[in-house]
Amino acid sequence: MQIQGYFDLRFEAVREAFAGLFAEGRQRGAAVCVQVGGETVVDLWAGMADNDEQQPWHADTLVNLFSCTKTFAAVAALQLVEAGKLELDAPVARVWPEFAANGKGGITLRQLLSHQAGLPAIRTALPPEALYDWDRMTAALAAEAPWWTPGEAHGYAAITYGWLVGELIRRVDGREPGAAIVERTARPLGLDFHLGLADSEFERVGYLTRMKNNFGDDAARRLFQAMTGDPRSMTALAFGNPPSILSSGNKPEWRRMAQPAANGHGNARSLAGFYNGLLQGRLLDDALLDEMTREHCIGVDRTLLTSTRFALGCWRDQPDVANATFGMGPLTFGHPGAGGCIGFADPEREVAFGFVTNTLGPYVLMDPRAQLLARTVARCVG
Repeated sequence: MQIQGYFDLRFEAVREAFAGLFAEGRQRGAAVCVQVGGETVVDLWAGMADNDEQQPWHADTLVNLFSCTKTFAAVAALQLVEAGKLELDAPVARVWPEFAANGKGGITLRQLLSHQAGLPAIRTALPPEALYDWDRMTAALAAEAPWWTPGEAHGYAAITYGWLVGELIRRVDGREPGAAIVERTARPLGLDFHLGLADSEFERVGYLTRMKNNFGDDAARRLFQAMTGDPRSMTALAFGNPPSILSSGNKPEWRRMAQPAANGHGNARSLAGFYNGLLQGRLLDDALLDEMTREHCIGVDRTLLTSTRFALGCWRDQPDVANATFGMGPLTFGHPGAGGCIGFADPEREVAFGFVTNTLGPYVLMDPRAQLLARTVARCVG
């Protein structure tokens, strides 16, 4: 497998680890980018972008980043807090009056961003096409009752987070949420990141396929059993209502829409650049970044059924939990995406990291491929 791109010689071990991902032939395409102190030290890509193995992965290949998108949305919301247009601890219903229905009058933006609001799923069965209807989905969430008393537990809002946070951004920013998030986060940093992809960009997008003959770790198997065992359970509905959530990643309508929880499109370079922008104070001031990245909750996640540790719109490292560590320092913060993409920052080492792939792994939290690369980076930085 030919590895393309650039690496500083101090990081040759990262190149070797990246090449090793392709050795068994189960990795179709991927890219990794690392910045240290604002300097790009690794920017590599390899493999094939399409499903027929006719289109090589290029320097500008895009991929669906899935939940890596959530932190972009959170930063846009926090910028609105900084501007005085939103408040972390004020009721969401002040901005979105309909949201107060069914006991949600006291839910705050802080609770939404840290997955403590009790709204990871919608009970009312929705048709597949509802996924692409913003007004229908936000109305359903406004009518929904919390699954637990808000603030008393946490459970990952895998897809609902996008409509919840996105609707607040839409109401106070004045632009559609995808445009607002891109203009606030990606544009100032010159990032190749899209939320609502133009048809003209489709030819650059890597086709998603699932890794074969890999059923993941215990957490992945436990989640799968929960999703298939009781279709009306909160966990099953979080990923299966509307039923098109898990089967839409390659569809044109999925790429075109803006879903701030799950369908940003970018590359490893855009993820590393985003986290470097946060480290350099170019997106949030220091006080708000500290608030964003401090622990807000930790423990067994009611949706994912494994231990999660949330800040505001990002995950904090759990060094002693094998499937929940980024693989670098204990102060690391960032966000994984379904299937293996990940972006994060390690403030201690001034490292910003991005990894993307079109070969989706089955893991619930951190993907071992990204963890391997991150640990290798840590050894190189020292």
